[in-house]
Order: sequence, then structure tokens, then C-alpha cells
Amino acid sequence: MEPSSGLALPPGSDPRWRSRYLRTAHDDFLSTGHVDRGLRPLVVESWRRSVGHGVDPELSAPPIRLADDRLADLRAGHPLAAAMPVIRRLLLESAADAGLLVAVSDAAGQLLWVEGARAVLAKAERVHFMAGADWSETAAGTNAPGTALALGTPVQILGAEHLTRSAAEWSCSAAPIHEPDTGAILGVLDLTGGPEVVTPQTLTLVRATVAAVEAELALERLAPRRAGRVMERGWSPPLRQPPVLRVLGQRGARLTHDETSTTLSLRHSEILLLLAEHPAGLSAAELAVALSEEELSLVTVRAELSRLRTLLGPLRLASRPYRVDDGLTSDLTVLRGHLATGRVRQAVAAYPGPLLPTSTAPAVAELREELHMLLRSALLAQGDPDALLSFADTAHGHGDYEIWAAALAALPPRSPRYAQVAAHVDRLDGVLA
Repeated sequence: MEPSSGLALPPGSDPRWRSRYLRTAHDDFLSTGHVDRGLRPLVVESWRRSVGHGVDPELSAPPIRLADDRLADLRAGHPLAAAMPVIRRLLLESAADAGLLVAVSDAAGQLLWVEGARAVLAKAERVHFMAGADWSETAAGTNAPGTALALGTPVQILGAEHLTRSAAEWSCSAAPIHEPDTGAILGVLDLTGGPEVVTPQTLTLVRATVAAVEAELALERLAPRRAGRVMERGWSPPLRQPPVLRVLGQRGARLTHDETSTTLSLRHSEILLLLAEHPAGLSAAELAVALSEEELSLVTVRAELSRLRTLLGPLRLASRPYRVDDGLTSDLTVLRGHLATGRVRQAVAAYPGPLLPTSTAPAVAELREELHMLLRSALLAQGDPDALLSFADTAHGHGDYEIWAAALAALPPRSPRYAQVAAHVDRLDGVLA
């Protein structure tokens, strides 16, 4: 295992043997201070930090810092509150079915949300793995959420890699969540359970969920769901935010402005997307050409614009040329930002599917193809196996031979997914042949 790796187990390792070894090495460290060479440096350094902070390895449970009213206040004002629906959708349902817990902390290591199967929650509460408890390294010793915060990187902790004996029956995979603009850590996403949560694919799932959360936060910055939300560590959104149009993977665009969200017809989605792409505005004639390969009368275009105007509420659709005076942005802004900075994992998370996939409007179809190819090109150029597989596992990537072949080339042969990816490449080979 690489010394710097956040993975608790290299691919192919036996978690039962590793768990037995860790219990012996942990006892040896506590009784004599001896550090066995088989321990991960990440763990040893965390043990030493924790002991230096005065954490007692015999600690039965870390402190509960937040009373119910204070916890409710922190949840309500925390930026990650807006991302909890994403976490629940992507992670919680499958985790609960598997007997696992999903936890989200703030930047100080205080658990704000802990959710999962009721029986597992009750068991975890005995060691204070519950909302309101402090699981920072300084309070709880070595653990995945606290150590991920201390290091600023994804971390897995297996059983007796925890400093405290009371936590040794648990294992966890955690990754920090960053503020999209500044990179500051907002908190940690954690998956907790038995040894099954320290597989490489589990950490990949946690990291992919974090990327989706960060993409959601970037959109939240453009159109906060609640006016005046003040984020931790001094961040506060501008008082006036532009409306946001979400068109990626949508048959009908969703327009979000202040606290309202409206799903639009395909034609209105196309028009608003084109206006978002051309903030200086478009004439009725330009819209007619962009919307149809066949001749579209200006009367028809103006009639659609008139109907659209009634749906926009407080937003002002100006004319000569047609434009949204309040300023209009789309989720393409987030995707393009990730691509421009080389953050392909975040780009994949921000790409739920092709732009307005059922649209046949020439300008929309051209933009859809351009964005899809830009993302594919970035993935193929970087060769990041996690990003490639995240894209390949989607409906729009399932049949993409180049992406699957690149993922196979990027994966180490001992990867748990290597055989499955190789088989899928063979199937695509047969189809293409």
C-alpha cells in the first residue's frame, strides 16, 4: 500500500486478516509506543496527533457539543443544508439498505446530520456517533471524518485504526466538501458501517457524491434557495442573484429565481437557453433561424415570446432585441467552469445528461454536441479512472467505447472493477464489429 494512500485496504486484501493485525498493532502501540511497519503512516501520524491533543484511547465516547436548539440553528444556516437532498438521493437510500450510516459534519468536525437505518443509528449513538457530537481529531482521536478534516483529503479508517477502543468496531470512508469558489472546507461527508465501507469503490462513491454536492453548491451560489443565507466562515451571498436555467439532462428546463422554480415547455426552454447564451439579446429573426431548420415565421416566434413572458413572473423579458434584463445564467456556467480549470470529476458530477436531449433546434443541437464533446475530450485527455468510470456508468456513457477503453487503460489490473470494465469493452467491441 502506498504510504500516502487514503485507502485502508489495497485491492485484493483480506479485510478480516487486516482487522486482526490492526487490533494487535493497536494494542502494541498503546502499551509500548511501538509502531509496527505494517501500519499506514497516515494512521500513525493521526494517532500521535490525537495523543498529543490529550485524547484518551479508553474514551467511551466523544463529547456532544450541540444541544438541540443550537444544532437546529447550525443546520438551518449551514451551506451544506442546501446539498442534503443531493446526498440523500445519491447515497442515503442505498446506504441505509446496506446497514450503513451517512454523516455530514461542519468544518469543525461537529456532526450536523447522521442518517441511516434506525437500528444502526441506535447502536452508533452508544459511542456518540450522532448529530451534535464532536468527531474532530482533537476530541475523538483518529476517525475518518476528523482525520479527513485534519488532512484535507479523503480518508478511510478500518476498525482498530481508530485511536479509541470504543470506535474500533466501526469503519468509515470520508471526504472533505469544499466551497466551490474559495476551496475552503465546509465540512465532511462520511459513510460509516462495518469493514465493507473501506473498499476502493466505496471511497470512489463518497468522492463522486462530494463532487455532485460541490456542483450543487456552485449552482446555489448563482441562485440561492433562500435569500440572505449566511455561510460559515464569513461567506455570504450577494444580495441580488441572477435567475438560473437548468438544462443539462432536462427534457424541459427548470428556471429558478429566488424561491420559485418553474419547469418550462421544450420550446420555451430552447428560447431561454439561447437568450442565456446571448446576454446582449437576439432578434426574432435570429431566434427563428436558431430554433428551426424549416422556415419559422416571425409571428410564431413573437407569439411564443409573448406566452413565455407571462411565465417569467418578476423577470423582465425585454425586446429589440429580446433579452432577460435581470441577467440569466445556466448550469452550463458551472460545467464550463470545471472544464476550464481541469476539474473533470466535478465536471462529470455537474453533467447529469446532454443538454435538452429531445430538442431538434439547430442551435441547441449544435451546443449540445459541442458540450458533450468538450467533456469527453477532457476526460480522455486527463485519463482519470474515477472520472472516466463516473461518466461511463451513466446512460449517456454506457455505450461510449472510447471512454470505456480509456477507463480500462487507466485502471490497475488489481482494481475491483478491472474485470467488469474489460468485459464491457469486449461487449462493445463485438457490437461495433
